[in-house]
Amino acid sequence: MTSAPTSPSPEPDPTAALAGSLADVLGRHWGATTRIDDMRRLSGGASRETWAFRATSVGEQRGSGGSSLDLVLQRERPGGVRHSVGLGREAAVLRAAATAAVPVPELILADGDPGTDGHRFGSPWLITAFVPGETIARRILRDDRYRAARPRLAGQCGTVLASVHRIPMASVDGLDADDPVTQYRDLIDQLGQPHPAFELGLRWLEANRPPPVEPVVVHGDFRNGNLVVGVDGLRAVLDWELAHVGEPAEDLAWLCLRAWRFGSELPVGGFGHRDELLDAYGAAGGCAIDDQRLHWWEIMGTLRWGVICIVQTVTHRAGLARSVELAAIGRRVCETERDLLDLLE
Repeated sequence: MTSAPTSPSPEPDPTAALAGSLADVLGRHWGATTRIDDMRRLSGGASRETWAFRATSVGEQRGSGGSSLDLVLQRERPGGVRHSVGLGREAAVLRAAATAAVPVPELILADGDPGTDGHRFGSPWLITAFVPGETIARRILRDDRYRAARPRLAGQCGTVLASVHRIPMASVDGLDADDPVTQYRDLIDQLGQPHPAFELGLRWLEANRPPPVEPVVVHGDFRNGNLVVGVDGLRAVLDWELAHVGEPAEDLAWLCLRAWRFGSELPVGGFGHRDELLDAYGAAGGCAIDDQRLHWWEIMGTLRWGVICIVQTVTHRAGLARSVELAAIGRRVCETERDLLDLLE
């Protein structure tokens, strides 16, 4: 007698497994049975996955039960592009930023906090509150919904950056403080790709360095796309993975790069003017930044973005993290070279 054929076992649902892990971790943290609903994948950049979900307390330990929170999980992708700050240290930066009155998502729990058991989600992770609003730059710059918010954003960014630069350096251990010219010259050499425009930019940067100023904690990627914007304007600053010790002008100039204007002619994030940004920054207690220093950092930032584009494409081609997004970023290298030459001229 022949036995009946058996059907193959269904593939495990990775989303369900992730939801189970979230319910376990948050349930132990809160001391209450927790249910996870409405999980959806968000855009998370080159180095991490980002998930939005709702966590509901269904146990009696928290009181009446049934209370819900909208949360966000971020975890590093295996083989993803690594930056100077891992998610573990980023959690410390978020806590320090909140203490300095920077609008950031509330940190709920992070890998390494008491009661967490190692890389519970397969890689370093953190969980924050969900901040409602828009992060997609083209919508912020074009949708009528944000028409009233756009004229306020440059000034709001200046005010927030003054708060960022008041974060005590001693509150976050281990932040990098590398010389950017040396850092990116070494990285270009390691990549082994000839880019004469970047070599010219490095020579100009070395020959025209502004005098040093007192270093501060800088966000490192403060730009349109890493900001949560509502109809009332700026609501939160996201993605602190590039935080480090540097000059205040670095953050302000990065926001002014052509790459973050998304087709708009307005120089600050595509939504405002430099004097609006600098005036608000100074009024909120930021240091004086002259045009020459800001120009130097715009050139440094443009070169830096061009090198990052190369790194992300190489990451895809080398098979470290296969991604159409990473591959497509390679086409931005030539655009950045053109932007750099325009700034040098």
